[in-house]
Amino acid sequence: MRLVKFSVDPWDPSYGSALEAILDPSEVVVNADVEVASDEWQPIDAPADARAEVVLFVDGVRRIDARVWVEDDSGAVEPGVCASYAAGVVRAGERAEIVATSVGRGVFSASRATRTIATKFESVVYQPYAAGDSTPEALWLAIQDQMGRREVEMAELARREAPAHALVLVDGPVTNRVHVPGAVGVIKTHATSYLPPELHRLVGTLPEGRRTPLFTIGGRGSRHSWYLRLPGGRGAPWSGVVRCECSAEMSVPDAIELAGRVGATVPRYASEPHKDPRAPQNLYPVGGLERELRRRLGDPDLLYRGLLIAAMS
Repeated sequence: MRLVKFSVDPWDPSYGSALEAILDPSEVVVNADVEVASDEWQPIDAPADARAEVVLFVDGVRRIDARVWVEDDSGAVEPGVCASYAAGVVRAGERAEIVATSVGRGVFSASRATRTIATKFESVVYQPYAAGDSTPEALWLAIQDQMGRREVEMAELARREAPAHALVLVDGPVTNRVHVPGAVGVIKTHATSYLPPELHRLVGTLPEGRRTPLFTIGGRGSRHSWYLRLPGGRGAPWSGVVRCECSAEMSVPDAIELAGRVGATVPRYASEPHKDPRAPQNLYPVGGLERELRRRLGDPDLLYRGLLIAAMS
């Protein structure tokens, strides 16, 4: 019997997949000739002496604490959610330490009757935020927006208080953080195809620790981008591949220098499967920050009971 060749995605299935089976084509213009001509693309090594001594990792988490119904004076009701979210910064140098965190809570609904919810816990107050509509997707996006604002604040703080040579890495797209000097977004999952098929195939063949040449993603919030393969990926297509991006306002030579620093620095923080279900893309400092931020969100059972009491009062 002929055996069928297959590979197993190393990510925990509960997190989905790092690479969508079918990538949506990019809706914006992409220039693949920024660093080298697209017909000359080859994997690029990181400069041996480019590793950053200080790295600042910025990330955020969010959680729905309760689903609610908001009633106005006429008796009309709209669905909503009460959610907690947080963002923080890890500084990694000789050792890694969390240097800043910020926690927020909100009640999200499309209802104009949405108001502040105070609980029996003095420090736990849910501020009102408007969602675009009452669909679960719109409510989730409203939470994501507020968490993103906290991440921006943390990225700004990280840059202000860091040495000029420090590398600032934000988990996810650099959108809304392009004004932070030198900030680099690190994207773990891939849902959009930015490159033509022949260059897309090259990404899957990248050796560990090497990157693609730069390409520029146009449109609103344009940015320079490149793919980098981390060590420890196993078998599956694009396993261990992250996409990095920085503001397109940065000159091409400066962006190339930054990509070299990222390539020389980030692989050392790649996680291992026995310690993180999203290895190797979920970098160790980011995973540690996520755990601490979730702890700071508070006990979900206590918060839920606090919201029940507030609803009855």
